[in-house]
Amino acid sequence: MEQIIWKDFEKVELRAGTILEVFDFPEARKPAYKLKIDFGEFGIKWSSAQITKLYTKEELPGRQVVAVINFPEKQIANFMSQCLVTGFPNANGDVVLTSLSHPVPNGAKMY
Repeated sequence: MEQIIWKDFEKVELRAGTILEVFDFPEARKPAYKLKIDFGEFGIKWSSAQITKLYTKEELPGRQVVAVINFPEKQIANFMSQCLVTGFPNANGDVVLTSLSHPVPNGAKMY
């Protein structure tokens, strides 16, 4: 594992956002949703997330997530992903979203 210094970590904009809407993404190579996420003062951003095995579209709106919001946009099929929603693989390799134990303001920075 490569070590980084604190200054490197400070460059990563890990921010809290609330999922507003969820859409199917049939064009993606692996099953995924399109997520519309509110990051407060940083605006509304879109992301593609491979979380269909553990989460339904109906349970995600209103949920706060942690995402990297300062990566360049990335094209996934016919869609431009503007942020990277974070999560961890469980024992089966399915993505479990990084979650918050209490609500925080949208756009709050992880540190």
